[in-house]
Amino acid sequence: MGLVRCLGIGVQSTLHFAGGTMPANDAIQERRSEFDVSNTVDVSDPTAVRNAVTELFLDLYPHAAVDPLWLAFHDFERMFTGADPDYHGVDTAYHDIQHSLDMTLAMARLIMGYERGVEATDRLGAERAMLGLVTSLFHDAGYLRHREADRDQRHGAQFTLRHVSRSSRFLGGYLSRVGLGHWGNVAQQIVHFTGYEIDLERLELEDPRDSAAGHLLGTADLMAQMADRCYLEKCRDRLFPEFVLGGIAIEDNNGESLVRYRSGKDLLIKTLDFYQNSARYRLEKTFGRAYRYIEVLHHGDNPYVTFIQKNMTYLSGLVSSNNWSGLRRQPPCFTAEPDSEARITRLAVQHIKQLARQKKIRLRGNDAQSPLPATT
Repeated sequence: MGLVRCLGIGVQSTLHFAGGTMPANDAIQERRSEFDVSNTVDVSDPTAVRNAVTELFLDLYPHAAVDPLWLAFHDFERMFTGADPDYHGVDTAYHDIQHSLDMTLAMARLIMGYERGVEATDRLGAERAMLGLVTSLFHDAGYLRHREADRDQRHGAQFTLRHVSRSSRFLGGYLSRVGLGHWGNVAQQIVHFTGYEIDLERLELEDPRDSAAGHLLGTADLMAQMADRCYLEKCRDRLFPEFVLGGIAIEDNNGESLVRYRSGKDLLIKTLDFYQNSARYRLEKTFGRAYRYIEVLHHGDNPYVTFIQKNMTYLSGLVSSNNWSGLRRQPPCFTAEPDSEARITRLAVQHIKQLARQKKIRLRGNDAQSPLPATT
């Protein structure tokens, strides 16, 4: 099964944003939906991203072998497109192929900036950098359904609350295939910097360089998705149904249902709070402002921060005006099936209706296509 599309900077970077209009900028206005922040790399194309990442890696480590990286990209494409006999392809429309590739490119850029910006004794070195890239590529492997072990699960989004732990277990078994088996314990820990399943203070990383790799990894994950040109539409139309199936939008609290997100619009409204109180804290404090290493490559500018600011400023205006007509983009999603966005929406609606039949929630209105929880 092949890859399928489903349709449905001139100042020092800071993560603060203010109201008002972002400066007009040709690069911002003309960026294509499936391209990275520089509008030069198609981050829906594994080959394009592999070539870009390999170039960055060899620029840093000209004598290092890139065979593990190429093999990892080969395996990634087979697994996520459904060509691997052991796994269904990715079916999560938000956490799709583009997201993993976009993050891996961001990780490669952060590694380059880090290696150029720190003392020699603090540098990651070629093998640890390679580990960071492979971990980035498979950081969301936990969403994939194994054809046998997960045959009772209908959709990868059902693993949302434990997908990072699943990715961790996958990496522990996978790395030996690319010659990095001795890094398994480190990979299984640093991948948790991309999630919220465990307290990061509990991670036992003896080498500070391993912690640095984890900070870069967590930073790349947040930066890539929040700087996506269509981040807001993807949150509303794709992340919300993933959260419904994953038990986040409507949480089972000892038999009682706690409604956290009533709709895709409600999730967007609360994204402002998530950014200010969670994402920014991680980027600034937990990850030690590792996003600043991008500036080494851009003469003090940070295009990722620029696009994050643009998205958050635009969202703030939407919330203030309560006029959501400005969210009209229909970005492609890159999954193993042709109708992944429509399918996850149907499954989310079915799940909400089932909760209503069980009297765990009440529905507002009679719109069968989009039932929204009313109260807990």
